Amino acid sequence: MSAPSDRIPFRHILALGMTGMPLAMIVLAFGVFLPRFYVSLGVSFAAVGAAVGLVRLLDVIIDPVVGLFMDQTKSPIGRYRPWLLAGAPILMLGVWRLTQPDGPVDQTYLIVWLLVAYLGNSILTLGMAAWGANVAAAYHERARVYGFIQAMTVLATTTLLLLGLITAGRIEPGRPASMGMIGAIIVVAIPVGVLITSLFTPERRLAGVTRTKFSFSDYGVALRRPSMMRVIAADLILTLGAGSTAPIYVYFFHDAKGFSIAATSSLLVFYIAAGLIGAPLWSLLANRISKHRAVQAACVVTGVAQTILVAIPHGLYLATALAMFTVGVCVSGFVPLVRSMVADIADEVRLETGKDLSAVIYAMVTTTSKVGTALTVAIIFPVLGLVGYQGGEGAHNSAQAIFGLEMCYLFAPVILVFAGALTMFGYTLDARRHGEIRAALEAREALSVAAAEEALTGPLLPQVP
Repeated sequence: MSAPSDRIPFRHILALGMTGMPLAMIVLAFGVFLPRFYVSLGVSFAAVGAAVGLVRLLDVIIDPVVGLFMDQTKSPIGRYRPWLLAGAPILMLGVWRLTQPDGPVDQTYLIVWLLVAYLGNSILTLGMAAWGANVAAAYHERARVYGFIQAMTVLATTTLLLLGLITAGRIEPGRPASMGMIGAIIVVAIPVGVLITSLFTPERRLAGVTRTKFSFSDYGVALRRPSMMRVIAADLILTLGAGSTAPIYVYFFHDAKGFSIAATSSLLVFYIAAGLIGAPLWSLLANRISKHRAVQAACVVTGVAQTILVAIPHGLYLATALAMFTVGVCVSGFVPLVRSMVADIADEVRLETGKDLSAVIYAMVTTTSKVGTALTVAIIFPVLGLVGYQGGEGAHNSAQAIFGLEMCYLFAPVILVFAGALTMFGYTLDARRHGEIRAALEAREALSVAAAEEALTGPLLPQVP
């Protein structure tokens, strides 16, 4: 367990997590509601899927570049604050234009403003992830920090989903007419979250870190590590697995399961709110069996729970809600555990190279997440088109088209999460190994501080009697 001195005050975790709350709203809004919104505006399934896929693949270029510059940043207000403050207005502009389209829209409009939004989103996501690794140094404490931040994002997305209840139906996620108000709420939440994070989150100054010019070869330093390759593969596959259902969620529960739009949105509350319990539970399990084993356990139970969910008969709300909650508990461990593992790898790299490449290393994982998100929409939407499924308001779909929708919702996530579990075999950076790494880092930092003090005061000479 972490020593008392390693314990991060809860107020600092809350401050750091405030930026994650609007980012989580964006993941939900862009992943579940925005594609359907643009289909309702007349953009075809294929065009929306191609636009999202193209932008996410172009967005892959952003994180490696931002990561390099972020790791070289040295300012009076720290390394990460300038990036969060710069990224916030970019993200706000992109969200506003996407959710408040002025006049007719087409695929080009969607591509342009998705690029702007994802640029800002990349800066904030990467800055927050790397800052979390800086704040928490201990192996088990990182699982705690990322677990609580995950719970905060759950609160944000749950609140978004409950807007229909909170506003007495005036804002109802899932209905295209409500997209503008949802966008306005997110635009207001972004600067509030960033300011709280920037004002109240501390940043450790690392001693004994080499100040050299970074280059893209630094990515090779991390990629040559088997542990990093396993984490990247796991993150990509698990993003595909957990995210493959997001673009078709409303279609599946409305058309295949027979629930109203309001009921469909409320079912998503059970799925997301489950993270309030699931994220801390997976962190506790990781402290007992190690993070990579906890990821494998989460993969197995997710596959089983997803299969049960799809098998529940048409229209059974309570049974479906329970199954959604169970799936939500299962998948809520993926993000905090993987992010915590990346922080451990950054420590290993810092010990061997003398460089703090936290942002560079996190950039690789955020990049794989983007590739996974891009592939989900780019693959699933064209498949729906191939089976003849129609996504327009009031469209009539054949039994064959509905069956194709159900198969997409079942087999994509189940196969992928099982594959994600396989990637963790052979992972060796456990609590014992990280303890050795951290002890070596602390010893080197102590020597660096002592050397700096000696340079200022001169060597300490023995007293002559």
